[in-house]
Order: sequence, then C-alpha cells, then structure tokens
Amino acid sequence: MTPPTTLPEGETKRVMIESMFDSIAPTYDRLNRVISLGLDRGWRRKTIAALELDPAAHVIDLACGTGDLCEDLARAGFRAFGFDISAGMLAARHTIAPLVRADVLVLPLADGSVAGVTCGFALRNFTDLSVFFAECARVLRPDGRFAMLDAAEPEQPLMRMGHHVWFRRVVPWLGGRLSGAPAAYRYLPASTAYLPPPAELIQLATRAGFRRVERRTFMGGAVQLITGTRS
Repeated sequence: MTPPTTLPEGETKRVMIESMFDSIAPTYDRLNRVISLGLDRGWRRKTIAALELDPAAHVIDLACGTGDLCEDLARAGFRAFGFDISAGMLAARHTIAPLVRADVLVLPLADGSVAGVTCGFALRNFTDLSVFFAECARVLRPDGRFAMLDAAEPEQPLMRMGHHVWFRRVVPWLGGRLSGAPAAYRYLPASTAYLPPPAELIQLATRAGFRRVERRTFMGGAVQLITGTRS
C-alpha cells in the first residue's frame, strides 16, 4: 500500500503500517545501517543497559521487526522474545529469539509476566500511545522496566537544521533509491509528527503507572531514549 500524503489515523494507519513494513522488509536492516550511519548498534546497547535488569530476565521487544534488538537482548543474556504485526518483517528475521505476530496494543501475555519491555523506533507507528503504555504496564511485573528508543527533534538550531536536511531530504532519497519504495521512506521521516513533545510523552508513561520516567538524547538530540519503572 502506498502511504498517503496526509498522515492516517486509527485502523487506516494500522493497515497501512502493516502493508508498508511488509513491502520494505527485504532491505530494511541494510537501510537502517545507512540511515543511522552505523550508530544504531550503539543506541541498542544503550537501550539494553538502561533496562537495569538481572541476567536471564524475561524481556519482550515490541514492533521487533526482523529481530535486531531481540538478538542483542539474547546476546546480553536475557530471555528475549519479540512481537510485530508485519508478517513480512518476521519472515526476514535473523535472530534465535522467538518472534510472534501480534498487535502490540493487545499482547497475548498474562498480567505481570515479563521483567522488561523494549521498543526501537516504533512509537510513532502505533495508533494510540496511551493504550500502548497501558499495555506495557499490564504485562510488566512490579518494578519491571521499559526502554523505548525513537527519533527526536534536536533543540539546538544548527543541529536541527542539519538533522532536517539529513532526515527529511537525504533519507527519503536514499531510502527510495535502495529500497524501491520511495513513498515509504518519505512517510517514515514525516511520521515523527505522531510523536508528542517530550514532556507529554513522559506524562503518558507516568499516567499509565510508571515512575522514574526519564528521557536521554543522543546524536545531538536527534534520537531519544525514554525509560521508566513499573509502580
């Protein structure tokens, strides 16, 4: 499905996201390396470290895609498994961790069944962030941790200008050339408009039942990591 010019909402968004990621799955990982300038591996390591969990803890990765973060979690000693709505992404998997096709807003897990939740660059793809954080709180045990990595807008003007050129001009051009799906890579930068401001994002997590909700940024503020502890 071709992403529309205006950003979709609700069920239209869910269907479009599933179709779009199915279509770009074969080249997704290679393009991530290019788009992030190879820095995505370090961001994932920081995300895992921010969980602050004991080895062998059960950790789920939501919108896991082909399993990059799941594989890193497994290598770090966690009992990792992932969930994603895109059958195409799961078919392109490259991890030993179990991956399950599911809507992450309605997880097939019991209450309080996991110690940690991660999510990499997917918050803007969900149809309702309030429901998402509530579902994370439901499946996490008390004192469990979440760590969510996503794009952000740099505050410093010069950094913001450079980020705008790279993320909104170069990335769509590169993505279109290397994936054969130019509409998808025009949509992905534009989809950051779905993300609420940092203070609101932190408030959403707090209202869902999390404490110690904190935000860190990397790459001059172009990437953010939101963490929190289940009350």
